[in-house]
Amino acid sequence: MIKVGIVGGTGYTGVELLRILVNHPDVSLEVITSRSEDGLRVDEMFPNLRGHTDLKFSVPDAKTLGDCDVVFFATPHGVAHALAEEVLNAGARVIDLSADFRIADADEWEKWYKQPHGARELLPEAVYGLPEVNREQIKTARLIAVPGCYPTSVQLGFIPLLEKGLLEPQMLIADCKSAVSGAGRGASVGTLLCESSESMNAYAVAGHRHLPEIRQGLSRAAGGKAIELTFVPHLTPMIRGIHSTLYARIPNLDVDLQALFEARYADEPFVDVMPAGSHPATRSVKGSNTCRLAIHYHKDTGQLIILSVIDNLVKGASGQAVQNMNIMFGLDEDAGLRQVALMP
Repeated sequence: MIKVGIVGGTGYTGVELLRILVNHPDVSLEVITSRSEDGLRVDEMFPNLRGHTDLKFSVPDAKTLGDCDVVFFATPHGVAHALAEEVLNAGARVIDLSADFRIADADEWEKWYKQPHGARELLPEAVYGLPEVNREQIKTARLIAVPGCYPTSVQLGFIPLLEKGLLEPQMLIADCKSAVSGAGRGASVGTLLCESSESMNAYAVAGHRHLPEIRQGLSRAAGGKAIELTFVPHLTPMIRGIHSTLYARIPNLDVDLQALFEARYADEPFVDVMPAGSHPATRSVKGSNTCRLAIHYHKDTGQLIILSVIDNLVKGASGQAVQNMNIMFGLDEDAGLRQVALMP
């Protein structure tokens, strides 16, 4: 059994990790931390876990966490900087769900996250945990940076095209809608029911902090070429889900895009390329680790539209984190992740 620790288990990604891991056949949950909730039973905070765990929250301790085989950080940005190195040195592997190690350039990270980067020395060994791209590196990694939710949905849509050099220099567009849970569990006026229900609005149009992460991933897929991207996120009145509508132009295309995407993701257990002309809905992936894609191409204009849907808390966070763990420890990649999406 893989001994697992979780740092920061009181947010939505933390409870989602617990929901997945309590039923994982190869996992033994050893410790879950929260300074503010020290001593509180986990199932008192999250009644959905009654009967599944008797763990109590505890104060983070590097020695205790280091006795685990792997430690998940489900913490706010900047927290893993201080503790990850101690946990790694104690012998555990680290899977970080925050943005602390996603961006390779520490100066760029500081620009977008408005704080000093506290673990620059760890960046060179951090592996970006998008399994569909970095599976081999993930197998041997000590430190995984789990991709963000928007970056996951956008990259999986554009990567097959960039890898084949089909997108000549142009302004790519990612028009993305996210559920309210993407803002986290902390109280804020903008996510109150009366503020967010029956309404939809764009935000961070001048620049969202996931933008450099998306550009970095797309540039790598394009062989290092700089990628121009307009990324506009929207807050949508639903609890879970991301719908990304991606735009590019490929005039005079002589490639079968449907076949290209199907071949690229044929062996990927969590990417579903839907039949030509499909319109995937966020509810079709709710609670699952699946990304569903659909490709639409207008021959008369050369306009390409890719639809990408994920559950922001699963494939966009905790499910993808567990997928990385499975790869790291040589388990079946879908272990603990075989849940069928919830309908309705």
